[in-house]
Amino acid sequence: MKKKLLTLLLGTSLVMGLAACGGGDDETKDTGNGGTETAQAGDAQKIYDQKCSSCHGGDMKGGMGPNLTQVGSKYSKDEILDILKNGKSGGMPAGLVSGDEANQVADWLSAKK
Repeated sequence: MKKKLLTLLLGTSLVMGLAACGGGDDETKDTGNGGTETAQAGDAQKIYDQKCSSCHGGDMKGGMGPNLTQVGSKYSKDEILDILKNGKSGGMPAGLVSGDEANQVADWLSAKK
């Protein structure tokens, strides 16, 4: 009985927590440092968090994959897009991000200098 109650409580908490994370269709948001971030940059961050952070780290400082905090100073947007689409020898698989999502992420990463 206690296990069922605990499972129900944890499940409900998880659903409520995830529901609280969503929302907001703002075009821009204040970044806290005097600038704003477009919705597209926010979308790219979400895509990164979902598909890239497991290897490159939530802070972009690397893990199994390389550090991406200044990747824009090493690669252009087109080069980053090519890596996202075709992968790179040494462990970066091809096609993890594709289409418009790949363009958003490549644009966002190319600004990291």
